[in-house]
Amino acid sequence: MYELGPTFGNATLPPGTNLLVSGPPLSGKRRMALDILAAGSERGEGVIVVTTRDSASRVLNDYEALVSDPESVDIGIVDCVTKHQGRSARDTDIVKYASSPEDMTGIGIKFSEFVEEFRQERGIENVRVMVDSLSTLLMYSDVQTVFRFMHVFTSRIENADALGVHVIESTAHEEETLNTLRQLFDQAVTVEEDGTVATTIPDASPPPLDR
Repeated sequence: MYELGPTFGNATLPPGTNLLVSGPPLSGKRRMALDILAAGSERGEGVIVVTTRDSASRVLNDYEALVSDPESVDIGIVDCVTKHQGRSARDTDIVKYASSPEDMTGIGIKFSEFVEEFRQERGIENVRVMVDSLSTLLMYSDVQTVFRFMHVFTSRIENADALGVHVIESTAHEEETLNTLRQLFDQAVTVEEDGTVATTIPDASPPPLDR
């Protein structure tokens, strides 16, 4: 089981679960998703972040501020931003680069490489995965394309017995689009503009987030 940490009253989710975290801008949903990942790092689990909004360095800085021992964290970041901005970059042990948020084939390949490395080379069985955010994918591709990609992506998380945490801007899309994508997820967390939280996670009673 994956323990979600104090933000969720230490509720747990079974391996293979995909969780959707939605909310408007500045509601604290990204921080909530990172907190879920950080709870795993404190337990020696691996973390993979697919970032379509921020560079890998920004993600790493924000994440390391949330864990007690940054040097011990096993993290892999799929950066879809840096090359898209025209900067050159080479893959490292921590960061792999997709060409853009539109490059869903590349994103899937880099993600699968990290999963394999964590299991085969680092001996890490439990892995938490964050996608931030689905809204950026929808800026570059239509909902049907994103749905097909995320159907495969969430299935990979399920097959790997990992935990998926996926972030989306609730106010950036039509309700029909949100309802289409919600079908892919097992549980949901909705963060309101004032930071209050509604969740479908059993036994989870998260407090309001600091904005």
